[in-house]
Amino acid sequence: MTERWTPHATVAAVVYQDNKFLMVEEISDGQRVINQPAGHIEKDEAILDAVVRESIEETGWNVKPEQLVGLYTYTAPANGVTYHRYCVSATPIAAVPDARLDDGIIGPRWMTIEELRDCPNLRSQMVLTCVEDFLAGKRFPLDVIVEHP
Repeated sequence: MTERWTPHATVAAVVYQDNKFLMVEEISDGQRVINQPAGHIEKDEAILDAVVRESIEETGWNVKPEQLVGLYTYTAPANGVTYHRYCVSATPIAAVPDARLDDGIIGPRWMTIEELRDCPNLRSQMVLTCVEDFLAGKRFPLDVIVEHP
């Protein structure tokens, strides 16, 4: 039997306010890393709902998805898994009182583009690519994402 290749569908939020990006400091493979609020889309979950859920679970911030920044693929050298990422820009609404963050999350960090460019421990190259694309003005209306029930 031929092995079936299945990419992992994920979302990431680029949340920008006051010249800073909302990031997540987390533990991945035993290392402290910086990522966007991001994660897997769950079974029967809409893509934009996943963006909101992951933002709350990883940063404690409720966000409003605004535009699609881009679609990205990345094959992680550590495990050989290919990730397909829907990167969405989002506006921060408010911190969620008493939000319970996912296991492995240290907490949210607001970082400037300079801090991100100088950061030696980004979770993957997609982190900076998504932010740079956002700053370059790459945006598409959310209705380009079509999900059939």
